[in-house]
Amino acid sequence: MLLFNFIKATEMKKIYSVLSVCIVLLLAGCNDDFLDKAPLDQLSEPTTFTTDANFETYCWGFYNTFPGFGLTPTNNEWNGDLMLKGAGSIGQPYLWQNVVEPNNAGSWTDPYARIRRVNIMLSNIESSQLDEEGQKHWRSVGYFFRAWEHFQLLIKYGEFIYLDELVNEKDLDILYGPKTPRDEISANILSDLKYAEANIRTEGDNVVDQSVVRALISRFGLFEGTWRKYHSLGDETTYLRASADAGTTLTQSHPDLHANYDQVFNSTDLDGTEGILLYKAYEFGIMTHTHTSRHRNSAGNWDLTRRGANKFLCKDGETIWTSAQFEADPNAPEDAYAEFRNRDERLYYITPPPFKVIPSSDKLSWDYDPDPKHREYIDLMNSISDADHKGYPISNWKGLILKQEPHFRKRNKGQGFMVSYTGYRFHKYYNEFHTGIQNQEYTDFPIFRMGEVLVNLAEAKFELGEFDQATADLTVNKLRARGKVAALDINNFVDDPTRDADVDRVLWEIRRERAVELMGEGFRFDDIRRWRKAHEYGALEKLGRYVKNSNYGNKLPIQGGAAEGFVSPWGVPPGFPEHYYLYPIPLEELALNENLVQNTGWKEAE
Repeated sequence: MLLFNFIKATEMKKIYSVLSVCIVLLLAGCNDDFLDKAPLDQLSEPTTFTTDANFETYCWGFYNTFPGFGLTPTNNEWNGDLMLKGAGSIGQPYLWQNVVEPNNAGSWTDPYARIRRVNIMLSNIESSQLDEEGQKHWRSVGYFFRAWEHFQLLIKYGEFIYLDELVNEKDLDILYGPKTPRDEISANILSDLKYAEANIRTEGDNVVDQSVVRALISRFGLFEGTWRKYHSLGDETTYLRASADAGTTLTQSHPDLHANYDQVFNSTDLDGTEGILLYKAYEFGIMTHTHTSRHRNSAGNWDLTRRGANKFLCKDGETIWTSAQFEADPNAPEDAYAEFRNRDERLYYITPPPFKVIPSSDKLSWDYDPDPKHREYIDLMNSISDADHKGYPISNWKGLILKQEPHFRKRNKGQGFMVSYTGYRFHKYYNEFHTGIQNQEYTDFPIFRMGEVLVNLAEAKFELGEFDQATADLTVNKLRARGKVAALDINNFVDDPTRDADVDRVLWEIRRERAVELMGEGFRFDDIRRWRKAHEYGALEKLGRYVKNSNYGNKLPIQGGAAEGFVSPWGVPPGFPEHYYLYPIPLEELALNENLVQNTGWKEAE
């Protein structure tokens, strides 16, 4: 388990610290031969990199690079079009042209620190006691993590100094050289991953194995292939082919998904869960997170937009604008109960459907509201979930019962927790395992899962001109089935009247499925960047639920200042400039290296 891995890595750091002190004391008591000794930072390498177990221990530290429950993935969503952070007085900087070139940034320096650590290991493999199989395996593990780190830099900066060898202070021509061309970077990342796929051990106990390598190829190949296509760089087929091949192979070795979508993100143990390829394990009292608490207190403030909520189909597979099952006015859905009726069940897990109850005097229990309409989704949620997950009605981390949904920040009826700006509060990671515990949650985090692989495969196959009904059934329709949504018949479906005219109607449905399946997992902003759609979708007004403002004390910000309409927290953003597609290189890096050129459109170091 990764938890065990992380603990072991921490223990090894302590061991190395003690070892270093002992070495210093020993050398201080020696004669002038001390001057002929190897540099201190190399003394442990001959004993660190020897046996299979030694390499395994060293590699535990690499796993710290993976995301877990925290703000980073969610923060990426806020810069997209389907979610927002409901706090502050203005929207996210990438959508409001408020990005400032940083003096320094961990997104630039941290991957390099980890790449160096990987390259130290790689440089010691051939001199170790490993047999040929062991050398290939641990080289593959190193190549995987090196590819991962370079990929993180590629996503943000496009071009940078690629490091495929261990460099030191004497390697000034590399350390202070120019950026490596993107063609070379991408080819090297793919080469590392293909070697790893062919030579890494096939299966492991929640470690990087052949399936995990293929999952990263699926992700990287799709990103790079579509970026190249939509940004007119060329050679997209190489990467799309790699993504599709890896995804196809994974669907054969991992044909099943866990039946309950919500439990993929709200389980205290993902070990053995179908469709989970790698996860970060948490344990109460040892390694915990704060994500669920942020869904259950006043600090979260994460919302879906109307555009995000509208991505979810009705159960018949049609949109809210075309389905006979949609009982509200799609252009003015004031009735929240009708708006949520007959929808993709993933919607209920991602944003809470409406309800109203009467809390007891101690606020820890409740009674039904006299109007029976308010219990519709209480009954529904209790039929598709349970008391540990999303049983209804919901409560804050102390167990205080929430009176109603939607629950707006500016009209919260004395309950300042679990509030929303748009009326579509994000609660994908809400569960009740942790009632009575704040900021010490222990649900596991899926790092690589088949749900993502399937939407990657669907998109890659379409971009290659290979998406047919069999592929739809293998990918999109597996995911729809989990949400109780009718299958996509690519030759016979009703077109979405709100579809982007630049996007093929089938591709639009593939992208819709991706948006729904991966909502809130940190992909959307990078998706609209690689599709070169950020300047269009990022310029859209982020709207919320349709309301009559008089029902909320006329306290909600309504689009255009109207008496009723869609909630609009900030209005229309100014747009997404072209140079925002790539992040700015930190100014300190530019000042240190005169050969390093800032990405086009951003300010150079002074």
